[in-house]
Amino acid sequence: MSLHARWRRGRTAAIGTVTIGLLAVGCGGSSGGSSTDPDTLIVYTGLADDWQRNYNPYSPEAIEGIGSIYEPLFFFNNARQDDPAGRLGTEYEWNEDGTELSITLREGVKWSDGEDFDAEDVAFTFDLVRETPAFNSFGFDGATEVVDESHVVVSFETPAYMDAPQLLGKSPIVPEHIWSGIETPETDIMAEPVGTGPFVLSDFKPQAFTISANPDYWDGEPQLKNIRYVALSGNQAGADALAAGEIDWQTGPVPDIANFEANHEGYKSITIPMNQMVLVTCANPELGCEGPQTDPAVRQAIFHALDRETLNSLAFQDTASEISPGFALPERDAAYVSAELENRTANMSPDFAQAEEILEGAGYVKGGDGIYAKDGVKVEMSVRVVAGWTDYITAVNTMSEQLTEAGIKLNVSQASWNEVTDARNTGNFELAIDSLYPGASPDPYYIYYQFFHSQSTKPVGESANPNWSRYANPEVDAAIEALSELNPEDGQEARQEFYNTIQSNIERDMPYIPLLVGGTTSQFNSGKFSGWPTDVNLYAFPAVWSRPDQAEIYRSLKPAGE
Repeated sequence: MSLHARWRRGRTAAIGTVTIGLLAVGCGGSSGGSSTDPDTLIVYTGLADDWQRNYNPYSPEAIEGIGSIYEPLFFFNNARQDDPAGRLGTEYEWNEDGTELSITLREGVKWSDGEDFDAEDVAFTFDLVRETPAFNSFGFDGATEVVDESHVVVSFETPAYMDAPQLLGKSPIVPEHIWSGIETPETDIMAEPVGTGPFVLSDFKPQAFTISANPDYWDGEPQLKNIRYVALSGNQAGADALAAGEIDWQTGPVPDIANFEANHEGYKSITIPMNQMVLVTCANPELGCEGPQTDPAVRQAIFHALDRETLNSLAFQDTASEISPGFALPERDAAYVSAELENRTANMSPDFAQAEEILEGAGYVKGGDGIYAKDGVKVEMSVRVVAGWTDYITAVNTMSEQLTEAGIKLNVSQASWNEVTDARNTGNFELAIDSLYPGASPDPYYIYYQFFHSQSTKPVGESANPNWSRYANPEVDAAIEALSELNPEDGQEARQEFYNTIQSNIERDMPYIPLLVGGTTSQFNSGKFSGWPTDVNLYAFPAVWSRPDQAEIYRSLKPAGE
């Protein structure tokens, strides 16, 4: 399939009294002047800590670089059904049985250190992904052959249609002349990244770093000249900075979201339902998980005892929506939501009777303190949340109150983003609030492979990529693998039986406890820059932390009035 053929398928440490203005003065290089510098976009990703330098695009701790510094071959838009857009690639095509993928590469591209980009870089990157488990989040096993400087062919032993968006759109190409000399690419932080992208790293400090327009970018120097990433103390600091006009783009909650535009002259707000909010559970005792949450009955009881209506109102200002326990998005993926699910969507009201029936049926007995226990162990767990993330903090505190009524005790544990992320990745947690993010293209297959396939996880103590729950189910694995071999263009009917198998199993096992589909809300300074996504022109998912979508937006922005 060529590029021009439609593939039809379906955020601990506060900075104290340091202000953004002081940060701007403290940043050298080409990072611009004050926060009102017309050439500098000030962004806040929700980080409530200092920046830890890491520009390795394949590291789960990377702070920036995918799309902006390192480019994929194509951009696949998750927000709507668009044709893939060429970046380092210009077209691609499958053979008749989906075992051979031919890719044409863009010519005349240079790395930011002046070296030429060519097919050898692509083959090196694909081989690196295949041979490095920490990088291979989608089970890529293709063999890449360089045909000439601008053509490669990737061969597979079995049909691999579903690999294309991940391989082409979510695998940033890295320079062979640099990366071939790196002994441990899994842990290298790439402090001085070299890429082909529209931006280059120009300044780094723990409180703020800047990427600047690449003057030699193959598609022309971007009109947006500088992007400064600032670290604040959390959501409230972000909202205060917005109110003061000190940041230009953030994705996260703000007070009185319904009246945001009226209260913030020159700013716009957009809300897109995309990321699925969950309580991540370390679910698999065979891989080293410990705690009451390893029992599916406990996970199911939590699922039924939640008052999602109140949760949405108190924590998310009613911007969230219903979630399916099969994790196909109820709106975008409506056709794929299985009829075999017991609950097409999670109840918005609590069912304490059902929760108690499940626990008591599994042998739990309520103690004199109102908390269930089994074999002397109480149903008491710690839930991790990032300090400063006010919406998530409100959510877990609300859930703690709600679940007490069902005989379940949650202890809220706040920590820095770095601490929570490390615990989540290595399995050193019981519960954590987070979101399951979408995959390489708008198809539920990708969320299943990323978060539910056993190949995407590791034993406790090792970093999972990104099956944080340590979930492993042979039936689910087999169904995901069968889907990977089917051509999406062949239609839904051939694929639905496998979606049914996946969804019914994960609803029963529930390694991730569904909360709500998050209404991802971004606020941006349209008075300073133009070219932002809108409801009618959703050319990328408009979340500042969503990569490579953020880079597509940076490419499109220009100073207002130009």
